Amino acid sequence: MRTGRPRGFDRDQALQIAMEMFWQRGFAATSIADLCAALGIAPPSLYACFGSKEDLYEACISHYMNNMGPRVWGGFQKAATARDAVEAFLQDSAEELPGMNKPAGCMVTLAYAGGEGSERLNQVVEDARRESFLLVERRIKKAIAQGEIGKKADPAAIARYVLSVQQGMSIQARDGATAEELREVASAAMKAWPALTGEGR
Repeated sequence: MRTGRPRGFDRDQALQIAMEMFWQRGFAATSIADLCAALGIAPPSLYACFGSKEDLYEACISHYMNNMGPRVWGGFQKAATARDAVEAFLQDSAEELPGMNKPAGCMVTLAYAGGEGSERLNQVVEDARRESFLLVERRIKKAIAQGEIGKKADPAAIARYVLSVQQGMSIQARDGATAEELREVASAAMKAWPALTGEGR
């Protein structure tokens, strides 16, 4: 019986495989047997490499955020204005969420580990979702401080609106919405920007 990391084992590749399984099936529906079969290792090797199934899932969430996050947030981070940042976030999400050679939708948005028996993992997922909210909220606060957006704008309300749209797009993508259809959603959502920010345009 193998008890350590198999020779030639690629941890990042294993995380990618496990991540996509959890992403597609959810935490509870992905068994240790399924994971071992996909990774080509025995249960003792899996535990030696990653710890528990919960530890592996948490590592997969981190792997997802580190590898998939830049594809959705890259334009947001580079944008000169808050409006451009939000539009880039929604449009880039429209491109990524339908899934090309990967599961559709956002793993973090679709995750519901707490309802599958793990409060610890539920907190991990909630923290990941909250980080997205805080990224948008901080960008809006910065825009207000710089005079780009009026002081009466509510950063939290704007961030919740933006994340609600993007998370809804994730569910639509899982149900088969195309990139073109999601781009239309993103464009429609941006029409609310003047009302949200008081820009008057």
